[in-house]
Amino acid sequence: MANFEIKSNQPKDTYLIAKRLGKLLGPNDVILLEGDLGAGKTAFTKGLASGLDIKRTVNSPTFTIIKEYQGRLPLYHMDVYRVEDSLEDLGLEEYFYNQGVSVIEWAHLITEQLPSENLTIYLYHEGQTARKIVFQPNGKRYEALCEELWNENLSH
Repeated sequence: MANFEIKSNQPKDTYLIAKRLGKLLGPNDVILLEGDLGAGKTAFTKGLASGLDIKRTVNSPTFTIIKEYQGRLPLYHMDVYRVEDSLEDLGLEEYFYNQGVSVIEWAHLITEQLPSENLTIYLYHEGQTARKIVFQPNGKRYEALCEELWNENLSH
């Protein structure tokens, strides 16, 4: 499957890209976010939330592991950075198939717990505020989602 890549020059661009993606998401979609600290994972999630018509302020669930937000679809925002050993107790699979959108930061730490079909998004530092965002679709649903996002971005 081909990867899709886009450049973001500032946090607002990252937010708007994610917002467009959020508008396209459907029930049970799983988004995996990878990137160094400060690369924009939470900023990206804020944009997704806006695209899902979530009005509440979104912030990192670092110490609560999972935060839930209600909008057009529920958003389950997970940060698994600190939970390598207690995964079985979290019941993550219940979120993946609960008619909402799951966003998992640091997903590479729980690869064996994840659905095989997902959209992995890598955020790379490209300078002070610029980021390279790489979308890696895993499955036909996510390939189609990326193609739709790219067609929309080209028309803007």
